[in-house]
Amino acid sequence: MSAKQEKKGYEVIYKEYQDKRNKVLNMGGEKAIKKQHDSGKLTARERLEYFFDDGEYNEIGLFIEHRTTAFGLDKKEIPAEAVIVAFGKVEGRQVMAAAEDFTTMAGTFGEYHGKKFSEAITMAKDMGIPFVGLNDSGGARLQEGMDTLQSYAWLFKSQILASGIIPQIALIMGPCLGGQAYHPIMQDFIIQCKDTGFMGIASPAFVKTQLGQDISLKDLCGVDAHGKKSGQTHLVGDDDEDALDKAKKILSFLPSNNKEKPPVIKTEDNPDRICEKLDTVAPEQAFRAFDMHDVINEIVDNGDFLEFLPNFAKNVIIGFGRFNGRSAGIIANQPKFKGGVLDCDVSDKVARFIRFCDLFGIPLINMHDTPGYLIGPEQEWRGILRHGAKMLYSYIESTVPKITIILRKSYAGAYTGMCCKDTGADLVYAWPLARVSIVGGATAASIIFAKEIKNADDPEQMKIKRIKEYEKEFENPYEAAKRGYIDDVIMPRDTRKVINRSLDMLTNKTVARPYRKYSNINL
Repeated sequence: MSAKQEKKGYEVIYKEYQDKRNKVLNMGGEKAIKKQHDSGKLTARERLEYFFDDGEYNEIGLFIEHRTTAFGLDKKEIPAEAVIVAFGKVEGRQVMAAAEDFTTMAGTFGEYHGKKFSEAITMAKDMGIPFVGLNDSGGARLQEGMDTLQSYAWLFKSQILASGIIPQIALIMGPCLGGQAYHPIMQDFIIQCKDTGFMGIASPAFVKTQLGQDISLKDLCGVDAHGKKSGQTHLVGDDDEDALDKAKKILSFLPSNNKEKPPVIKTEDNPDRICEKLDTVAPEQAFRAFDMHDVINEIVDNGDFLEFLPNFAKNVIIGFGRFNGRSAGIIANQPKFKGGVLDCDVSDKVARFIRFCDLFGIPLINMHDTPGYLIGPEQEWRGILRHGAKMLYSYIESTVPKITIILRKSYAGAYTGMCCKDTGADLVYAWPLARVSIVGGATAASIIFAKEIKNADDPEQMKIKRIKEYEKEFENPYEAAKRGYIDDVIMPRDTRKVINRSLDMLTNKTVARPYRKYSNINL
C-alpha cells in the first residue's frame, strides 16, 4: 500500500470516528436542545461544562447503546443512552458526575442507562472521589420491561454500598418521578431547582388514576413540597447554574472520601476574635426569642454559613461553617421558631446530619437554647420517643470532636438530646445566662410544691416564692459546673475563641469501641 493510500485509509477511519462522536455529542438534536433551553434548562453537557473546572471533563461510555428490540426500539438511536458519565476536577479536586440527557428520549432510564449510572458510582467509591448526579428524566423506559426494573436494583445497591465512603450529592434539575426519585433520595444531599425540578414517587396523572385526586406537579412534588413539608430537599437552586454552584460549595467543606480529613483553607479571620455583640444578643428573659443565626454568623469564619433545610423544622438550624479554616457541622436550636423546641421533624433533621458529619470526620458544634421535647397527643402519636431517640443514638455513636455551648435554656430530655457531657460531648461550655435543669421552676412548683401551695394562706404568693427558690437553686450553669457536667462558664464574647482552641486540642481525637455490626437505632 502506498503512503497516499495509507493516508487516505486513516482519513476514512478518523472521519467515521468523528462523525459517530459528533452524532452522540449532538444529543437529541437542535430541536430538542432548543426545547430544553426554552424550558429554562441547560443541556446535560452544558451542565457538566459549567460544573467542572474550565469546562473540561473526560467522558466514560459515550458510545454505549441499548440492546432492546421490542416496541420499535430496534430502530431507535439513544445517544450515550441518555446519561453522560464524566470525571474531572471541581475546584482542583477529582469528582465523578452523571448527567441525564432530557433531550434524548426524555432522559428515560433503561438497562444501560442504569448500568452506566451505577458503575459510575461504584468507580467513584473505588477511586475515593465524590459523586454528583444531575437528574433530569422522564422516568423508567417501559419498553425495556424487566431490564429497566433490574437496573434500578443495580443503582440502589451501588449507591448504598458507596454511602459513608464517598459524599454523594443529587441535583433535581427536571422531572424525577417513580423509580427515578428513589436513587437521589438515598444520597447525602439533594439540591432542587426552583422552577424546573420535581421529585415524586408518582406523577399527578398516576395520582389522579389511582386516587382520583387532582393536583399539580408543582404542588405534588415541587420545592415547597420537599423543601418545607417533607424535609427531603436540603437546598433550593434558583436555576441550573445556582444549583451547580451550591453543589460546589457543599463539596468545598467535605473530604473526598472517609479516609481523608476535611479540607482546611486559609483564612484572615482571627481564630481568637472577640465577639462583643454576643454579650447582648440573647435576652436575659428566657421566654424572649432571638435569632440564632446572629450567633452563628458571628462565630464562624467571615460570617460564612451554609444552612441546610432552612424551611423545614425551622426550630433547629443545621449547616456547615468554618473555624480557623476547618470545616465544622453546626447544630443549633432556633428560639425564634417554636421556642427552639425539639420535635419529630427536628429529630430526623438533626440525627441524619450528625451521622453524615461523623462519617466524613467533620467536627460538630452544638448550641443549646431549648425548653425540651415537644409534648402532646400529635407528637406522641407520631412517635416523638422513637424520633427523639435518634438524636441520642447519633450523638453517642459519633466519634468526631463534639463541642457544646449552652446559651440559655437546656431542660429535661433536650439537654441530653442536644449533646451533653455523657451523650457525646467532649467539652461543654455555658454562658452565664444558661438555665440548665431537669425542669423549669414553674413546672417544679406545680409538682413538688403543689400540696404546700394549695394549703397556703396565700397560694399565689407561695407559688411565686417556691418558683424563685427553685430557679435560684437549680436554674443556672453553676450547679452543673460543680459536678463537672459543664467544663467552664464563659463570656459570650469568647465563644469563637473557645471553640477554636477546643478544636485545636481535639484535632487528633481517637475512639476505640468493642466490635458490633451496628446499633439497632430507632428508625
